[in-house]
Amino acid sequence: MGVIMLRISGYTSQLSVTTDSWIIRGKHLLRDPGDMQPRVITQLGLADMVTIANAGLGFFAAVVASQDLILAARLILLAAITDALDGVIARHRGGTAVGEYLDGLADVASFGVAPALIVATVSVRSSCQVRISSNRHRLCAAFVMSAVTRLGLYTAYDSKSAETEGVQTTLAATIIGASLLAGFITPSLLVILTGVLTILMLTPITYPDLHAQDSIVMGAVQIAAIGLTGPLGRRHVGTLGEGFAFGLLFLSLAYLTLGPRFYWRRD
Repeated sequence: MGVIMLRISGYTSQLSVTTDSWIIRGKHLLRDPGDMQPRVITQLGLADMVTIANAGLGFFAAVVASQDLILAARLILLAAITDALDGVIARHRGGTAVGEYLDGLADVASFGVAPALIVATVSVRSSCQVRISSNRHRLCAAFVMSAVTRLGLYTAYDSKSAETEGVQTTLAATIIGASLLAGFITPSLLVILTGVLTILMLTPITYPDLHAQDSIVMGAVQIAAIGLTGPLGRRHVGTLGEGFAFGLLFLSLAYLTLGPRFYWRRD
């Protein structure tokens, strides 16, 4: 504890403050340089680190999209798992002031940019007409803008609620990723799906949060789809991984279409 002398209108007064980590310089209260550590160490928690890993997975998915669509789809689904995991960690170990902001930023990369790049890549490979390809690129850009808008609205208004307005970006990206792993790689189908999801992310339809037991079921199916659709999984179990991917797609579409009306909400 230290004492700071203040002179106000000719009078001198004392203000007691804790000065273990702070110093006074002119009119400013600053951190003591000798006691400073990077904020990435002092202000971030374990949940935040998982969120940052989510952003990295989204980046890698975008990078490999032009070379390996299946790997890119698996990385997006893995990012979705980390997105759920950081929430679990935050609830059990406590979150930080920056957690919800990091979450939205990471989701832009993993569930906005990466899926759009995958669909754009499929479109470029299949289209020989510049005009068609350009229109599809505009649609992919609209998907990203819709995702960014929805994430901003969620952070501002829905992050503390048990339900949210519009299709979750995680769900939209999961549907695209699961479609690819299940073998639905027809460009026109993916483009239509992307267009529908772009609109649904901004619609005033209310989606309830998944309950824990349902999240566990979907997570287990998702992990199986990720693991068994890779080269090693195909070598040992053949097309079983595609079956899990189809199951994940089925569950995701069921929630997309039936969740707003029939999924049971918390009282």
